[in-house]
Amino acid sequence: MTRYAMFGEIMMRLKAPGYERLFQTPSLEVTMAGAEANVAVGLGRLNEDVSFITALPTNDLGNTVRDELRKHGVDISKIAFREGRLGLYFVETGANHRPIKVVYDRADSCIAKAEPKTFDWRKLLADRDWFHITGITPAISETAMRCTLEAMKTAKDMGLTVSCDLNLRAALWQYGFNHVDVYRRMMEYVDVLVGNEGHFDSCLGLSARVTENDIYDNPSAYRPMADEVFEQWPNIKKIAITVRRTQSADHQSTVAILATPNEMWTSPVFEMKNIVDRIGGGDAFTTGFLYALDKTGDSQETIDFAVAAGAMKHSIPGDFLRATKEEIQALADGAAGRDQR
Repeated sequence: MTRYAMFGEIMMRLKAPGYERLFQTPSLEVTMAGAEANVAVGLGRLNEDVSFITALPTNDLGNTVRDELRKHGVDISKIAFREGRLGLYFVETGANHRPIKVVYDRADSCIAKAEPKTFDWRKLLADRDWFHITGITPAISETAMRCTLEAMKTAKDMGLTVSCDLNLRAALWQYGFNHVDVYRRMMEYVDVLVGNEGHFDSCLGLSARVTENDIYDNPSAYRPMADEVFEQWPNIKKIAITVRRTQSADHQSTVAILATPNEMWTSPVFEMKNIVDRIGGGDAFTTGFLYALDKTGDSQETIDFAVAAGAMKHSIPGDFLRATKEEIQALADGAAGRDQR
């Protein structure tokens, strides 16, 4: 069994009930969320060996987050507790033509202020095989960026497989570094890359261009973009590219490609109507991708399972993928919406 480690921020998510606007009524639904944490929980619920590395406050909020992770089968022994605050984010669910709205309150959180000396990466990764990070963590602060690069370099030096989900959050890049420069440095340590079609331009500054229609009409149009990545970073051996087509806030479709230097597989299109909660859908895709990659390798089965995991998340409230392998596989096999009795 592959032993995973994830590094990033976990926050408290405060959501307006149902489809209400923020503070339309004086109550909010509380859950936990964060890109790498979402993947850790998803893998933990699939009975994988996964550790989550972060910094949390030494108070009841930090303890609540720790306990929530542990409840889903995530190893919390590598979390650093320190003085500070927990990051928050506020959500109102979109409907019809009104999109989802997210408001961050995560400045000066524990992970944003954690310095590289907070984490002994060789010790933290000593019993791990795989290290996963996203492009959100280095955007949080300059110190978080330095922690990210040190963690990735150490993982690579120790022989771990390193995966990265590009995940651009432009509003977080507030400390004077060019995000493209940082992402391109990160790519030097990556073995497995995940991103949507826009990230390869906005995050990495690549010249190859595609549209969302290409993947529906001509998936081979994505080959030049993948080849540009492989040419610039020969260490990258696998790329998963996701595409989302939006009709409205609650009607979207998703499809993805898995590319290696020599082969490429395209998933079926998953149509998603009456979406319950789309936040965390990309992390659910990554969860399914890492899980299936470990079980079935470079294959059609891997990308089909990954897209099914992402699609299933859209039916589940909260950021976490609360699903079993059997449920995801049934969806991948075409059993959408069938009664289970």
